[in-house]
Amino acid sequence: VQLQASGGGLVQAGGSLRLSCAASGRTLSSYCMGWFRQPPGKGREFVAAITQSGGRTDYSDSVKGRFTMSRDNAKSMAYLQMNSLKPDDTAVYYCAADRCSKITTMAIRYDYWGQGTLVTVSS
Repeated sequence: VQLQASGGGLVQAGGSLRLSCAASGRTLSSYCMGWFRQPPGKGREFVAAITQSGGRTDYSDSVKGRFTMSRDNAKSMAYLQMNSLKPDDTAVYYCAADRCSKITTMAIRYDYWGQGTLVTVSS
């Protein structure tokens, strides 16, 4: 499956952005989906994940209550709604797909990755 992330940009602290992840090549409904991010000079970290049906989500503590992950299998899309953004949210954001039996926060478990989209939050 090929993944294409989009929707990044420059936003002021407190603002919102919605990231999109478009999938092609295979039926997205077969995969758990995840969002990860890589802040400048740091390693990749888990942000959010969602089950194949969208019935369950998981979030990192740093974004819980501010970010919401969703998906639309009919459109082969996954989304990350980001509200109340902080400068610490500045990073390249990646979407990923996992042929999972349950959602995971571990990047190594994900089989396919998009190219990343840059989110910059100014103070």
